[in-house]
Amino acid sequence: MSIRQDTRHLYLQVIEQIKRDIENGIFLEKEKLPSEFELSKSLGVSRATLREALRILEEESIVTRRHGVGTFVNPKPVFTSGIEELDSVTGMIRKSGMTPGSQYLSAELVEPTEDDRGRFAPAVLHKLARVERVRTADQQPVVYCTDRIPEGLIPLEQVREADSLFGILERYTGKTISYAVTHIEPIGYHEKISPILNSEPDQALLLLKQMHYTKDDEPVLLSSNYFRADKFSFHVLRKRV
Repeated sequence: MSIRQDTRHLYLQVIEQIKRDIENGIFLEKEKLPSEFELSKSLGVSRATLREALRILEEESIVTRRHGVGTFVNPKPVFTSGIEELDSVTGMIRKSGMTPGSQYLSAELVEPTEDDRGRFAPAVLHKLARVERVRTADQQPVVYCTDRIPEGLIPLEQVREADSLFGILERYTGKTISYAVTHIEPIGYHEKISPILNSEPDQALLLLKQMHYTKDDEPVLLSSNYFRADKFSFHVLRKRV
């Protein structure tokens, strides 16, 4: 599988070849790649070129490099969604052909912080309902969710049995969530959340912080969702203006 000389940089050819080999099953998910010496020799490139290719593949979450151990192929994400599409976690899991579920952790009324008050302005907050859940796909934990909702918008006693907070909120208030402002933050190992999601110490999480609004621009739901990066991927359609 020597690299054919063409007009592109060698490291780009290496990246393409390794991706092809993963797609064709030559390199299997969760398995270790050959050593840098073996891989550079078989590809016909220098180890410096190979290292640059592996660095970019790691940035793309195709592989994980473990210092002193080797480079491993990451599993393909099971769930993928366009970030411009506002869908609940329940909807994403169903679209993948799996059964969504929830493991209820807690629901309580808490004092809003100054940051909360600013985010939910111009509404005047007295209390926030804070709900913690683990979302499952075919009974496997995949997302850790913390949701904050102004007091009175949802009945807390219904949260335990609910799959979708979207559904409860819309049924109970008659208000439809129209859009969300989302911030995405990759994070490393989290002492509390990573073990709950059965994540390996070197597995990253994707944190999506979202404020959801009605069509009348009313903020009604602030969520912090921690996704297993090996299970979920997000993309966005960008248009030239």
